[in-house]
Amino acid sequence: MDMIMSNLQQQRQINEQLRHEAAIKRMNVSKAIEDLIKYIMEHEQEDCLLVGFSSQKSNPFREKSSCSIL
Repeated sequence: MDMIMSNLQQQRQINEQLRHEAAIKRMNVSKAIEDLIKYIMEHEQEDCLLVGFSSQKSNPFREKSSCSIL
């Protein structure tokens, strides 16, 4: 009996989740792509991977210098 009640409650939760997801307002992919391209174009000057870094020290991807023992 507990198994049936547990299964029923699980199905109700799934049903509630599906109702919630169905109520979400959707956007056309073409509009989303336009917005994404616009955002990228507006922020490309701030993208360090496109324009580079102002100095080598500000580059978090640079090779770390190795420690040498004298």
